Amino acid sequence: MRFLLVLLLGLTIFNCEDKQSPKQTESAQQIDSISKKPKEPKKEGPKPEFPILTDANAMEFFLEYEKTNKENKVRITTDFGAIDILLYDKTKFHRANFIYLTKREYFNNTQFYRVVKDFVIQGGSSDDYNIAKRRRKIGKYLLPPDTKRGYIHKRGVISMPSSEIENAYKMASPFQFFIVMNRKKATHLDGEYTAFGEVISGMDVVEKINSVKTDEGEWPLQNVYIRKVEIIQ
Repeated sequence: MRFLLVLLLGLTIFNCEDKQSPKQTESAQQIDSISKKPKEPKKEGPKPEFPILTDANAMEFFLEYEKTNKENKVRITTDFGAIDILLYDKTKFHRANFIYLTKREYFNNTQFYRVVKDFVIQGGSSDDYNIAKRRRKIGKYLLPPDTKRGYIHKRGVISMPSSEIENAYKMASPFQFFIVMNRKKATHLDGEYTAFGEVISGMDVVEKINSVKTDEGEWPLQNVYIRKVEIIQ
């Protein structure tokens, strides 16, 4: 009798497991089917119009850029008035760089952040976070000097300072520039920095900016903004 009860109990358990297994199998197949569902490819956004510039690609980029962007006159508008600049064609990489940054509107709302009485006014930078963000979008690169074109640092010349990072080859910081006030005090710049243009109108504005009061670090006590830089004919 005991043997018969055990046999019946075993058959009951076996029948229950057998009835449940199709559901379990079906459920497992559904999970497996979900896990193997093909992923949709990610949609790529629009490609940027310009590459992020680096030391590795900047020169090649400007070599091509200058061929189709021949503009050579710009206007720097400040709170003190406008300064018109003629960029030299012979210093083609520096001219192309300045035109490129002008078209990218990089210089807008930067500052003349360094003023040295009777020597130079230096601009193109700012401690504004938005300017730093704008610079990152353009890239991080330096330009080699181009000092053998016969240009000297006379009064009114626009030139490019070397990078703040010490470098033996005077690689230039492409986002900054300075305008010379006094030839006698700037002769030592010849052969060291690249003169790539000159003021053709607005030297009186340069003089006004050069007369502002500064702190011990040669920063103007009141900000001297470059409201915009634009290409002119």
